[in-house]
Amino acid sequence: MRTEQEMFDLILGVAQSDERIRAVFMNGSRADPKAQKDRFQDYDIVYVVADTASFITDRDWISVFGERIMLQEPDSNNLGRGLNADPSRSYGWLMLFTDGNRIDLHIKTTHTALEDFKADSQTILLLDKDHLLPHIPPPSDRTYRIQKPTQTRYNGCCNQFWWCLNNVAKGLVRDQLPYTMCMYHETVHVELDAMLSWYIGIKTDFSVSTGLWGKYFKRYLPNVLYTQYTMTYASFDSLWNAVFTACSLFRQAAKFVGTALGYTYSQRDDDQMTSYLQKIRDGEL
Repeated sequence: MRTEQEMFDLILGVAQSDERIRAVFMNGSRADPKAQKDRFQDYDIVYVVADTASFITDRDWISVFGERIMLQEPDSNNLGRGLNADPSRSYGWLMLFTDGNRIDLHIKTTHTALEDFKADSQTILLLDKDHLLPHIPPPSDRTYRIQKPTQTRYNGCCNQFWWCLNNVAKGLVRDQLPYTMCMYHETVHVELDAMLSWYIGIKTDFSVSTGLWGKYFKRYLPNVLYTQYTMTYASFDSLWNAVFTACSLFRQAAKFVGTALGYTYSQRDDDQMTSYLQKIRDGEL
């Protein structure tokens, strides 16, 4: 595997030798001072360019970065799905190389780059040929930190969690695996993750980030709660156990968050839905 220094020499060497590239900055985990450092961290790189067209027309220019295992062009995928994407403003190549390194490379016009450069606190300027980019503070996770929920958001989280469990229960007894797993993991579990983030926020005075999709939960949750959290994931056959574990964990976190923020937890929704789930599981309904 090429070393970090070799990768940066390559990334900056390409930029310095190509007149079309006017500035370079990096974001992502390598720009996060709190991120765990390891050899699998991506190089999230932005090349600031005057125009994107020539880079997109002749894609062979990215071969200089090394032999690839696989390439993804997310903007092309988005256009293929009918989603909004504007290659004239920004375009990206996600490249995984045979030596295990990965570069997530984006080209952005100056106007587009300026918006991202100032908005993302996890940003490090690597090169600026024309002094295009403004001075920014040292990189930190401040724009990614847990935000204190409003009473309305807290209520909505609790309501969504308990309400959508009725759909999970119906899917289980109907043996509808795709529907049930999507409802549980993409709807119900999302609210559990939100509540646990607020739990961590209160414990840390809302001064930390839990990372994308809670990847730092293990770092910040008490061991007993994190162990319980791991048990909320399961195969379809053992999903009932995972559901009731998720209910218990959500209940603990929601009561803690509600008490800490002065919000009222709806115990009635909890009791009613728990009873309903038990009856569905036991064949009483």
